[in-house]
Amino acid sequence: MGFRLPGSKKTIFAVSEASSKAVNAPKGYLAVYVGEKMKRLMIPVSYLNQPSFQDLLSQAEEEFGYEHSMGGLTIPCREDLFNHIISCLNG
Repeated sequence: MGFRLPGSKKTIFAVSEASSKAVNAPKGYLAVYVGEKMKRLMIPVSYLNQPSFQDLLSQAEEEFGYEHSMGGLTIPCREDLFNHIISCLNG
């Protein structure tokens, strides 16, 4: 279950209303799981249109498809690398 941003060839994952309630994500945020220990992090949905984050979404799609058993989006990335990418997005 994904959608494409206008002018983009990348697929963006949509979180269903039921799954967003299941992980208690605040409005405007998305729950993601990263690293070997599947640490749960909340990220602003505004990150979804950033090219570096879209690369992570593509990797998640390749590895997991659209099935994310944790209830949030599982990102196949080391936690330290994910934090570095997020810190770059924060400016």
